[in-house]
Amino acid sequence: MLELTLDRLTKRYHNKIALDQVSTEFTQGVYGLLGANGAGKTTMLRLLCDILDPTEGEVLCNGTPIRRLGGEYRRLLGYLPQDFGYYPDFTALRYLRYIAALKALPPQTARDKVEECICLTGLKGEEKQKIRTYSGGMLRRLGVAQALLNDPRILIMDEPTSGLDPRERIRFRNIISSLSRDRIIILSTHIVSDVEYIADEILLLRAGQLIQKGTVTEVAEQVKGRVWECMVSPAEAEELGQKYAVANLKNLAGMVKVRIVSDEKPIPQAEEAEPALEDVYLYYFDQAGPQKRQTYGENPYERKENVDVSDRAL
Repeated sequence: MLELTLDRLTKRYHNKIALDQVSTEFTQGVYGLLGANGAGKTTMLRLLCDILDPTEGEVLCNGTPIRRLGGEYRRLLGYLPQDFGYYPDFTALRYLRYIAALKALPPQTARDKVEECICLTGLKGEEKQKIRTYSGGMLRRLGVAQALLNDPRILIMDEPTSGLDPRERIRFRNIISSLSRDRIIILSTHIVSDVEYIADEILLLRAGQLIQKGTVTEVAEQVKGRVWECMVSPAEAEELGQKYAVANLKNLAGMVKVRIVSDEKPIPQAEEAEPALEDVYLYYFDQAGPQKRQTYGENPYERKENVDVSDRAL
C-alpha cells in the first residue's frame, strides 16, 4: 500500500514560518485540508509535490525521501494548483494531448487517457471548444482532467472548487469520490462542505501548525459542549454577534434562532447543540472578538504559543 509521510516538515520564508514541524501520514483515501487564508495549505501541498524544498524535515514515499526518488515519485503525482496554466485558444482536446505529451505518455496511451479523462470529467461534447469559452466550472473540470492523465496514485488539489456554483461543486465531489478507491487524494479548501461528505479524514492547519486530524466525527467531537442554540430578539442577536462567533442566524416569527460557537454558555436559555464540521472550523479559525483562539484546546497537536497570522495565503 502506498504511504506518504510528513516528518517534522517545516518551511520558512525569511522570518515567516509557513509550515511548522508538521508530522502526519497519508494512505489510501480522501483527505480534506482545512484552514483559513495564510494557514500554510498551499505551502504544504507544494512541498508534497516536490515543487518547494523544505527548510527542515522531509516528505517520504513508502519510507524513501521524495527528493531521492525524483522522477519516479513525480510519475505517481497528479497536481491541480489553484490557478493552473492553459492556452485560451487551444481546444480542451488539443490542450490535454499537449499535457499528455509533456508527461511523456506513449501516443496510444495518451489518446486513450485523454478520451477517458474527458468522459470522466463530463467534458464529452465540449472538448473541441476553445478553452476561453469555458465557464469556471468547466475550467476546473479541465484542470482535474489534466491532473489525471498519467493515472496518478497521488492526487493533490489546491482550492479545486473555488468560484464554482453549487451544482458544479456537487459534480466535483462526485468525481473525487469515484476516484478515491485506490488513490491518496489530498485537497485543500476553506469551503467546509466540499470535504465534509467525501473526506475520510480532516486535517486542520492553522498558522503552519497541524492542530487536529481525524474523521469528521472525531474532529467534531473536539468542540462538543461548545456549540449552542437559542431563540432571542433581533436586538439580542445583534449583541450576541458582537461578543461571540455566530455560526448561523435564522429569523422565525419575529425572533432569531442563533447558533453560537463558544467555550462558555452565551446566555442562560441557550441549549447545547450537536457540533458539525462548520462549527469546528469557526471554533479554530474565527478571528473576531473575544472568542479569538489563543490556544488550541486539549488535543494531540496542542500548541500554547500565540502566533502572528498573516492574511497572505501561502
